[in-house]
Amino acid sequence: MAGQEEALDEYTQDGSVDLKGNPVRRSNTGGWRACSFIVVYEVFERMAYYGISSNLILYLTKKLHQGTVTSANHVTNWVGTIWITPILGAYIADAHLGRYWTFVIASVIYISGMSLLTFTVSLPSLRPPSCSQTNMENCKNASTLQLAVFYGALYTLAVGTGGTKPNISTIGADQFDDFNPKEKAHKLSFFNWWFFSIFLGTFFANTVLVWIQDNIGWTLGYGLPTLGLAISIAIFLAGSPFYRHKVPAGSPFTRMAKVIVAAIRKWRVRIPDDPKELYELDLEEYAKKGKFRIDFTPTLRFLTKASVKTGSTNEWMLCSVTQVEETKQMVRMIPIWVATVVPCIMIAQINTLFVKQGATLDRGIGSFKIPSASLAAFVTISMLVSVMLYDRFFVKIMRRWTKNPRGITLLQRMGVGLFMHILIMIIASLTERYRLRVAKEHGLVEHGGQVPLTIFILLPQFVLMGIADAFLDVAKIEFFYDQAPENMKSLGTSYSMTTLGAGNFLSSFLLSTVSHITKKHGHRGWILNNLNASHLDYYYAFFVILNFLNFIFFLIVIKFYVYKAEVSDSIKVLTEELKGMTVKVSNQEESRR
Repeated sequence: MAGQEEALDEYTQDGSVDLKGNPVRRSNTGGWRACSFIVVYEVFERMAYYGISSNLILYLTKKLHQGTVTSANHVTNWVGTIWITPILGAYIADAHLGRYWTFVIASVIYISGMSLLTFTVSLPSLRPPSCSQTNMENCKNASTLQLAVFYGALYTLAVGTGGTKPNISTIGADQFDDFNPKEKAHKLSFFNWWFFSIFLGTFFANTVLVWIQDNIGWTLGYGLPTLGLAISIAIFLAGSPFYRHKVPAGSPFTRMAKVIVAAIRKWRVRIPDDPKELYELDLEEYAKKGKFRIDFTPTLRFLTKASVKTGSTNEWMLCSVTQVEETKQMVRMIPIWVATVVPCIMIAQINTLFVKQGATLDRGIGSFKIPSASLAAFVTISMLVSVMLYDRFFVKIMRRWTKNPRGITLLQRMGVGLFMHILIMIIASLTERYRLRVAKEHGLVEHGGQVPLTIFILLPQFVLMGIADAFLDVAKIEFFYDQAPENMKSLGTSYSMTTLGAGNFLSSFLLSTVSHITKKHGHRGWILNNLNASHLDYYYAFFVILNFLNFIFFLIVIKFYVYKAEVSDSIKVLTEELKGMTVKVSNQEESRR
């Protein structure tokens, strides 16, 4: 019997397979060994992405001669697309190709877009003539062909990231077996170090690459991240023999649609008092597939109607309790998703209005000039330091009081980040008011020009943004992954991605709307091409109010949120009910729990 238990323990118990569909052994696959290739990939890939996005607004204004509102909206619309397309990538991965092959194919599209973009910025014929005018309205605009090629490259890149973003972090998390206590403990730190790798690549992009773009040229500035991306893809592929894979479980959208349709068609049906009367598959069916059954929960009772037996076995009329509970889990997260969109509007300002502000200030340190986009490096630095301090000290201290393995709950961690965004925009508004006062004192309002203030007056808002990210962004991606059903992990991860997409699109909408409304009735408006004549301080004060209202909304939402049951608890129940059967959850594993 002991030999049988030892043999069972050699294989992962979460249904992981290799590329050929064979069960994989824990000893030679997965874990931190496999994740090292994935984490290294993320460093290079983030260097590539932020090498483009961090300074994009300056390329649009200086090289393509676009105005402040137009260029900022083009940046946020593109970034919004970057973060929305993961929904499509998650669907393809979960329903058809699996995470690995979806990622590989998307990577080819990604590198194609990066290569075309580098080619575009390298040819003078693909941009308008240089212009030294302070007012870009007097410069020749880019032609339709020039814009088509440039934006075609950008959005090709965006399609590629749609397949890589939702799957790469999920592939990393899949390397840890939730059925194994030791591996599950390692996964608790995975997302922290995942973000560490993200911001390591981001730091290089915001310092070295941005400086190269400003001082040497855009060809080298875009060529290096393109090369970095190619290297990162090669590194990822080199780790293929060590990866664990999950078999595609079908379209999560179809599974959820069946539940919703079945519930609507049976809206008059009474839900039985005893949950055992609801339709559910035998435990053996789940055990054979290395999955676990989800117990009935009393929340979102309308959806429970989908599992009420009425005589029909049509899958659009009758769904199992587990399928219904999976849908409930995804629906329950939607209010949390809404609450995390507003801070993403603030994040969108880092590479748009914050950069434009920096361009109006004294960027010199002796003879060296700091690129205004490089201030985003301080977001990276404060993020890296905060993540390390959080993981090494804060969690250990809080764990003694709360007895929670994470120190505090994921929603509490998100709440701290949301509150910090209120403080960030208060500081940003006050700083901008000070900048405008100095500009007025030196007669720089009407015709623009450099304000005699160091660019480092913007430093507090960048540093605090990084600290807020250490709380909010890390918790957000871990929350949506952790709370998503096992069959919908990629879709769960795409939830966190799409908050950034929605936030950037809303940023475009708010910037255009506020700019239009504040110009009515003969007023000059809050956002102009000349920032010294603008009122970004009012715009940031508006964001303070928006963040405060969003924080209140979040506090209300979390009072009603019910966490998904831990996998370890579900497995314990499963094994207890399947005593005497040969299941993938070994007795050795159970005794550890």
